[in-house]
This record gives sequence, structure tokens and C-alpha cells, in this order.
Amino acid sequence: MVKQAKRLSLYISTLIILGSCSANYHVLRAIKKGYVCDETSDTIQVSTIDSIPYVLRDSIYWEKVIVQKDTIVRYKRSYVPQTRFQTRIEYKYKTKYIKAEAQKVKYQNKYITKTKVNWLFVILAFIVGFLVRLSLSETFRGRLQLLTKLFK
Repeated sequence: MVKQAKRLSLYISTLIILGSCSANYHVLRAIKKGYVCDETSDTIQVSTIDSIPYVLRDSIYWEKVIVQKDTIVRYKRSYVPQTRFQTRIEYKYKTKYIKAEAQKVKYQNKYITKTKVNWLFVILAFIVGFLVRLSLSETFRGRLQLLTKLFK
């Protein structure tokens, strides 16, 4: 009885392992949904040519030497499609942010009041100010006194 239970469990575990999805299956499904397999890094070696002078029997000769000076690793970004849950959360966040910005603008515009300028009042105030300044000047008062003496 124990042997049969062990055999049965062995058969069931073998069926589960053979019938389950492989990694290749999941990669193919991801590619169908939009995943792009990219190289994760790219290595670039910068090579330069240096010239080294040396003297041989009263003559100067140049020897060219190739030197690798720097290695740069550049990582490429691969696109992984988002799940429905991730897109829904991102959409909610964006709409909340836009609504908050709209509320700020609405709140700021509420206290900004633009009124029309009454130009007649401005012109009259300018004329009255000019006349007051003119009446306070010494030369204008002296001329008024001469004018009053002239008409007497």
C-alpha cells in the first residue's frame, strides 16, 4: 500500500512537471504581447594611436603604438509591456495630478480680479494735479499778480 502511494505520487509529480509551461512558452507569449528582446549592454573600446620617438645612430625614428584607453558600457532600455493593473493605476495617478493642478489654477484665478480703467478719471486727475503744481510755483503767482495789476 505504501509502495502504491509512492508510485502514485511519483506518477502525479512526473505528469505535473511534463505538463507544465516551459520558460520558452512564457518568453514567446511575452513577445506576442510586445516585449522586445534587446542586448542589455554594449561595450565600446576607444583605441588611440600614440607615436613614441626613439633615437638610433643620430636619427630620430617614430614608432606607432595602438593603445586602448577607455572602455564604455552602454545599457540599452528594453520595453516591457505593462499589465492592465499597472496601466489603470498609472491612469488614476495622472488624472488625480491633472485635477489637482486644475484646482490650483482655479483657486489662484479666483482672487485675481481685472477691472477696466476709467480713463476719464485718470485724465481729470492729471489735469487737476498739473493745475495745483502750477498754482504753487512762484513764477505763476507773480504773473497772476502782474495780470491783476494790469486790469485795475
